[in-house]
Amino acid sequence: MRGIIRRPMRRVERAGLRSGLRWKLSAAIALVAGLVAIALSLVVHNAARVSMLDNARDLANARVQIAQRNYELGGRPNFPSIRIDDPELPPPLRDKVRQGRRASYVSDRGTGPDIWAAVPVKDGHVLSLHSNFPDRSTDVMKDLDQALVIGSIAVVLGGSALGVLIGGQLSRRLRKAAAAAGRVAKGETDVRVREAIGGVVRDETDDLARAVDAMADALRQRLEAERRVTADIAHELRTPVTGLLTAAELLPPGRPTELVLDRAKAMRTLVEDVLEVARLDGASERAELQDLMLGEFVARRVAAKDPDVTVRVVHESEVTTDPRRLERVLFNLLANAARHGRPPVEVTVEGRVIRVRDHGPGFPEGLLAEGPSRFRTGSRDRAGQGHGLGLTIAAGQARVLGARLTFRNVRPAGAPGHIPAEGAVAVLWLPEHAPTNTGSHPMLPLSGGR
Repeated sequence: MRGIIRRPMRRVERAGLRSGLRWKLSAAIALVAGLVAIALSLVVHNAARVSMLDNARDLANARVQIAQRNYELGGRPNFPSIRIDDPELPPPLRDKVRQGRRASYVSDRGTGPDIWAAVPVKDGHVLSLHSNFPDRSTDVMKDLDQALVIGSIAVVLGGSALGVLIGGQLSRRLRKAAAAAGRVAKGETDVRVREAIGGVVRDETDDLARAVDAMADALRQRLEAERRVTADIAHELRTPVTGLLTAAELLPPGRPTELVLDRAKAMRTLVEDVLEVARLDGASERAELQDLMLGEFVARRVAAKDPDVTVRVVHESEVTTDPRRLERVLFNLLANAARHGRPPVEVTVEGRVIRVRDHGPGFPEGLLAEGPSRFRTGSRDRAGQGHGLGLTIAAGQARVLGARLTFRNVRPAGAPGHIPAEGAVAVLWLPEHAPTNTGSHPMLPLSGGR
């Protein structure tokens, strides 16, 4: 059964719309600014209208009071627009005047407010004055409303711009923190999230960055401790296992001797694999680069390893890589295909891409979802062969080469997921440029052979 992959960080895709923080913050500020602007505009509009109506009513009261004095002195109305016992006088105003007091009233007929003022005189008649809302006041109200609309729009736009600015700065810091955390998850031990986001103002983003840095340090120390323990145990086991293998070779020939030798060799292989995994985990491995023709190299190595494996070179390409590590990846993929798949096993070289395919039941879903994990196989019981280090070592060596190793199953076109696979394919993607940025260094070309 095949090893199951476990990566440091698994990305989960969620359905739905994705919106940035800056736009959410901008929309929130714009909404609040719009509501505040509307409320203030209504308050200012109503206050201005009430003030102008009060002024108009005061003016009407003053005119009707002058007309009252003139009428009582001269016996007739001699003030413009003054009427006696006007039949159109509004009933509420008429009721107040019947109580013997001067009053004013505002009515609205749809075209604008009408100003009424009335006062009783000594002979029992009622003097009244009817005027429309002044045109100047109407123009002032229109200008005020226009200014309020323009001011509200300016406030909303200004709030949106401020939200974009503030949200952009916060979003930029969070994106830098996420990018730095992703680099930490990929194994870059010298990355600090707090230094990546920069800035001099301390806020919640800085607290988050420091927490991530502390968590990364704790995890790094724990993983380093586990790696050292594993390496120390494997290193301590190497000497007794070598001695056991030497002693087994001195036993007399026979079936028991063959069994002991077989188990001792398997233990030695396991110890060497564990040591190799520990070195790869330490991120101290460096590739020794050499120029080679990839198709020719793969065909020669595979033929020496297993003549029954078919090699097809679709397109030859010259690459700069570490031959020893490339051979290690290739042999581990072939061993995995031979152990867990079914023949025929096919190797295809196309440019910088190497594909290893078998015709077995395919990789387990856990491996396809998460990647290789040491000491875990795809078997549901303990009867499965292998210890899960083959693909783990292949993935680690590919990482040193700057290459990418992917896994997939072969199914008929359009077949659902429950249909059994028709084989497994491991694909090694070599980089276009040599991984010198990882500390790797070129070496002199080999004269031939391994």
